[in-house]
Amino acid sequence: MSSFPTLNADLHCHSVVSDGTLTPEVLAERAQANGVHLWALTDHDELGGQERARAAANALKMDYVSGVEISVTWMGQTIHIVGLGIDANHAGIIEGLRQTRDGRANRAKLMAEQLLKVGIPGAYEGALHFAGNHDLISRTHFARYLVEQGVCRDTEEVFKKYLVEDKPGYVPHQWATLDNAVAWIKGAGGVAVIAHPGRYKLTALQMGELYQHFKDIGGLGIEVITGSHSPDQYKTYGKIAQHYGFLASRGSDFHDPDESHVDLGTLPHLPDHLTPVWSAFH
Repeated sequence: MSSFPTLNADLHCHSVVSDGTLTPEVLAERAQANGVHLWALTDHDELGGQERARAAANALKMDYVSGVEISVTWMGQTIHIVGLGIDANHAGIIEGLRQTRDGRANRAKLMAEQLLKVGIPGAYEGALHFAGNHDLISRTHFARYLVEQGVCRDTEEVFKKYLVEDKPGYVPHQWATLDNAVAWIKGAGGVAVIAHPGRYKLTALQMGELYQHFKDIGGLGIEVITGSHSPDQYKTYGKIAQHYGFLASRGSDFHDPDESHVDLGTLPHLPDHLTPVWSAFH
């Protein structure tokens, strides 16, 4: 496995096992067709697609590393930590993720009650229709229902008018702690990576505290090139990776051919001066 930054690695995407719309097998085919050499499926708080993803990647002669994206509550905000190179059969991470998933159904029902109050009925059942895994019903599934019903043009509009703080349908959830998420990943032999840092509504000081604490507890990486970052943010988070000594990761965060900003394997390469996270998988 190459350690070069120019390797076409896509280490962040989602299947029907969480909130994506394609199966692990179809994702593998799409990645391979787009020239991906190293791939990871990173479903939200769920490892159920890992065996299928690895088998599909192997059949297509792609290198594969097991992955997951863990939902974490930090300073009252939800952030995401990607675990790469984990043992998907490790009892500690399996149990930790099970605990993290608990409570999603009740949260979803409360979200539906809020939407009903503003004249949108049937949201819980409608969201379930889009959830391949009912244990992982999420805001994305509600968003797809609102688009289907013509309430909004697309999911981007949904997340401006609904399902976000101070808007109808928003219900906060207490996810895993940062310490627990990193401990589960490390315990399963993996590398912990802060996902899409440019998306979090935290002050520069709060982000600095996040980076330092993450490093102190054994977090090793940060996504630099990712689907929701702008070219300017590639530079910003490249500098942060250098400053803290983080390994740099690259991943599209692909969910769906129509919804996602970037297709699998089509992002720019990592800058040459950064150490890629896949150097840890030799």
